[in-house]
Amino acid sequence: MAPKVGVILSGCGVFDGSEIHEATLTLLSLAQRGADVVIMAPDIPQFKTVNHLVQKDVQETRNVLVESARIARGNIRPVADVKAATLDTVIMPGGYGAALNTSNFAMAGQDIQVEASVGTLLTDVYSQGKPLGAMCIAPPILAKILHDLGVRGARLTIGNDTQVAAAIEALGQEHVQCTADSCVVDREHRIVTTPAYMLAQDMAELWKGIDCAVENLLDMVQA
Repeated sequence: MAPKVGVILSGCGVFDGSEIHEATLTLLSLAQRGADVVIMAPDIPQFKTVNHLVQKDVQETRNVLVESARIARGNIRPVADVKAATLDTVIMPGGYGAALNTSNFAMAGQDIQVEASVGTLLTDVYSQGKPLGAMCIAPPILAKILHDLGVRGARLTIGNDTQVAAAIEALGQEHVQCTADSCVVDREHRIVTTPAYMLAQDMAELWKGIDCAVENLLDMVQA
């Protein structure tokens, strides 16, 4: 039976939502391995909206689920409607939406709070013994989920950013430096992470890291 993989998006666009290349390559890697994918996003307002052409905030109100539907070609569900029991694993692409919409990491750092529906789903999936994956700026979300479950010492990466690494370690986890074309696999704690565009210089390099993460995440599901 094909593994059922939840993919949590946080909008559409690197500066205020999901990083589109990361999301697309994640979906490609999952499709190549025959996964049954459930794309989802929280049904909430975006924290802010950015004009990506000029890279400036604009006075527009957008919805995270509606914007994420652009990437999903409309085949998307609210996170709150998805039950952990129906999934084998969950993975989160990055983009600043992971630090603005699905969490408040951009403002709060180590005092991060995860959006309620996302936090509930990730907690339930992990508590059922299922692995979790994240990339780019999303790994602090996993660090927080693990922290609140009493897990310490899980190995995660965001590449080599010292400030983000310090926040991960303040949440009781271990940050591991990693190149963009690779991933960090913590089989003991069932976590896979990769730096993605925190370090990747082009889409080819990005693809290698994401494919590494997806391959190892699915290996954990099938183990």
